Amino acid sequence: VADSKIGTELIRGVSGGERKRTNIGMELITDPSVLFLDEPTTGLDAFTAGSVLRTLRNLANAGRTIVFSIHQPKYSIYRLFDNLTLVVAGRIIYHGPAGDMPLRYFANIGYHCEAHKTVRQTFSWTLCTARCTVTNAGGEGVTKRDSVIDTDIQKSHSAAIGQQLIERWQQCPMAHRVEQQVEEIYQQSLRMGNGGEGSHVKVKKGAWVGYPTGLWNQVVWVSCARALNLFRNPQSSIIQLVVYLFFGISIGTVFFGLDTSLESGIQNRQGLFFFLILQMVFVNLGAIEVFIKERVIFIHENSSGFYRVSVYFLAKIFCDMLPIKTLPVVLFMPIVYFMSRLKLDAGAFFSTKLNLVLATCAACGVAFFVSASVSVFGIANIFISIIYVFMMVFGGFLMNISSMGDWLAWCKYFSVFNYAYAGLSVNEFVGLDFCPMRNTTNVTRTWLVAIVFFYIPKSGYVVLSDQQIAYKTGWDLWSNEFGMLLNNNVLLGRCATFS
Repeated sequence: VADSKIGTELIRGVSGGERKRTNIGMELITDPSVLFLDEPTTGLDAFTAGSVLRTLRNLANAGRTIVFSIHQPKYSIYRLFDNLTLVVAGRIIYHGPAGDMPLRYFANIGYHCEAHKTVRQTFSWTLCTARCTVTNAGGEGVTKRDSVIDTDIQKSHSAAIGQQLIERWQQCPMAHRVEQQVEEIYQQSLRMGNGGEGSHVKVKKGAWVGYPTGLWNQVVWVSCARALNLFRNPQSSIIQLVVYLFFGISIGTVFFGLDTSLESGIQNRQGLFFFLILQMVFVNLGAIEVFIKERVIFIHENSSGFYRVSVYFLAKIFCDMLPIKTLPVVLFMPIVYFMSRLKLDAGAFFSTKLNLVLATCAACGVAFFVSASVSVFGIANIFISIIYVFMMVFGGFLMNISSMGDWLAWCKYFSVFNYAYAGLSVNEFVGLDFCPMRNTTNVTRTWLVAIVFFYIPKSGYVVLSDQQIAYKTGWDLWSNEFGMLLNNNVLLGRCATFS
């Protein structure tokens, strides 16, 4: 099954046992000196469970410390253990060598192994009688309840047995030796941390994490993994591409063949720009799932030393999300541009495409910021909707920014709508003239229009001036792209901090 998919929401993938073994294999990637496993044999058949434990035994012989919990192991598996820990109600009743040593210990306190019972059955019966939790090798076990014990007297008797087992262990010389070893380790850690009695060793966050490979190797492999995941699971990308194409054809049909008339040319172009930006922004609502969905996996892999936060974030942005966001825009934009018959100029065409790409990336950065800040999808969905609506209010289309008070007008600098709308407007209106309609059959109206306007066209510069949009220099156009890029970089930087 080496070439099989692990599985997604749409694909079942490998079985539970195969998934379990894959998890163990991932823990071994960084070659750890200490390995913690929670029930590594769950879901495996007897042969596979034995094979996994023998592999762990070989790893332990090579110098690793392996700590794991396990359910009811067979004797062939139990005899592979070096040490055994048994717990009752969270309190240790035995910790020491495995094998026959636990049997001799329990025999000394009155619990003998009967001839027809295995070692596992002896431990299980002893601990079930005390209504306790059985744990091998210091991990989490499973609660065992004897169905015969159902009266208050029997429950009280079981609790008394459990308390007796705890007290007998505390009085045992083995327990004193364990406590002495733990105290020596604790004092040594205090000396290494230059701390006094009762102080805590302060370690800088992430300082203890060692990476088995260099930065460049991490970037290459994590990026390849993200790109490979994108190609292996194209369902969401295809659906998003179809949605973009559908909206492109729909918007192009509605705004088909825009003219330069004074009556409709200006208004229709402004409406087209608004809908384009609206599409670029609100299509990123689904991006809030990115970090929320992978938060647990990322925290585990990063804390285990698989890769740095910056490596994961850069690979996620450049090899996963940007292709999904930019490719649909590249296909979507020409459809709308030529169907609506915007300015037929190569520079204007590519400038419009860049503007829309930066708009969708900036909106995606907002979604990433919320996704990295909030761990609950419902709350993140509310926050991102509120942010997008406020950006739309200060975008300069629904309300002229100059009519707002100075105490409120500064909010436009945080609006993706404002930068994108200003950039599209400057790119389109500069150099255009809008004339009154002349092909009318109403003679009176024709003469009135001629008298009032003298057929003097309204320049695109006037349209931009009316909306307080700067247009006089080349920087006035590129400042909008720079604003979206700057907002996107700031938000992505905050995402990396939260991650």
